[in-house]
This record gives sequence, C-alpha cells and structure tokens, in this order.
Amino acid sequence: MIGLAFQCALEEASPRIIRAMRLSDPNQRGFAFTAAGTAARLHGRLTPELYEALRAEGPGGFAEHAIRDTLTFVPFRELPPWFKRRKIVTGVRNKLESWWLRSTEPISDAVSALRRRRSRGDRAR
Repeated sequence: MIGLAFQCALEEASPRIIRAMRLSDPNQRGFAFTAAGTAARLHGRLTPELYEALRAEGPGGFAEHAIRDTLTFVPFRELPPWFKRRKIVTGVRNKLESWWLRSTEPISDAVSALRRRRSRGDRAR
C-alpha cells in the first residue's frame, strides 16, 4: 500500500487504499492508513473518499497518524470542515499545554530554590 502511494497518482491509488482500510487483518489495515498519510505528505491533498475513510475511522487507533499527517501537510483551506475543526482544536490544545508547561517551570524553580535555602539553613545550625 505504501509503495502504491509513492508510485501511483492519488486518484488511481485512492480506491485501492480505501479497500485495504476495510480489510480484517490489522497489519494490512495499518499499512493502508499509513499509505493515506503518505499520500497526504506527497500530494498535499487527499481525495474526498480518503477524507471520509479517515473521518469514519476517527482519531486514535489506525487513523491517528494519517490524520496528523493530513493536518500537517494539507493546506487548511483545502481541508473538509471536520478536519478544519480538528486542526483548530488540536492547535488550541497544543498552545494551552505549552502555556501550562511553561508556567510550571518557574514554580518548579522556586520550589527547588526554597529547598536549597532550607537545606543550607539546616547545615548552619
């Protein structure tokens, strides 16, 4: 499947990738979703059928990395509405996590400084 994404036109590979996404073997399904993510990377777009297959599978599981690749490599204006919402939610969540992590560093530094100060005071006695 992944080789198909590299060697064939998107419109030619899309139906075959979608068929592979429906297989019962988890390994083959995983390769199909990887191929969809690879197609998004290579072409900067997906077919409407591939977008729908990724949406049907949903975030998490097999589709997680393909969805992330799609959000990363397909321009925002070309994404379907579901993917646009997902990109906005992901961006907001990442920004909030970044702010949270940056806010905990000064607190951690202050606690460490207090501990050092207290341990010096114990040694002085």
